[in-house]
Amino acid sequence: MKFFKTTLLIFTLSINLLIAQPSWADPPRLTQTPDYAEVNQTLDELIQAKIAPEKSEYTPEQIEQKIGDLALQKYILETALEWGQCRNQTGKTLGVYAHKAKKNQEPTLYYLGNGKITDNEWNCDGIYLPTGVKVTSLNPNDSQVQELTEPLALKVVPGTQLIAKTNPETGAFELNVRPAKVFKTGETTWSIPNLTAVNVSSQIPNAPIED
Repeated sequence: MKFFKTTLLIFTLSINLLIAQPSWADPPRLTQTPDYAEVNQTLDELIQAKIAPEKSEYTPEQIEQKIGDLALQKYILETALEWGQCRNQTGKTLGVYAHKAKKNQEPTLYYLGNGKITDNEWNCDGIYLPTGVKVTSLNPNDSQVQELTEPLALKVVPGTQLIAKTNPETGAFELNVRPAKVFKTGETTWSIPNLTAVNVSSQIPNAPIED
């Protein structure tokens, strides 16, 4: 099992690098962001929890999963050559959060058309999931499909090359990278409107995209 998890992590890291477009411009300094400091602090806490799991609120399996997720986030923040981008391969309009790169702005909710990629001069901070949409479970070690009863905002660390797809068999949204955080209404300053999947599908795409 450990070999499988290690192989999966290496595969995910490789895919993230392959997707990222090479650039001769100065790469973003993501190790100087609050996200990097938070990832390192949480990672240190979980490593300590691994040493004494009986004192942690998590099971040993959950600790391992969280350490793996944070190791991937740290790797992205340390090696990303571009700001984060979101790719919509769901077959429908997708809600995404983004802000102009290099500016300390609150992420704004935009709508990204199917088959489109957010502009690389912007940072895609995450995606919006409306009420009623089906999604592969966001809980570690759980692959069950769930239908959301309330809208959610999924945050990823800067530099993440995020791909959102629709599973052809289950109809559920799937992401190539597990979100760093999952917000409900009232848990963040991000805008999380109470929309349905039909509402989002009918939105006119307005996200900044690559030409």
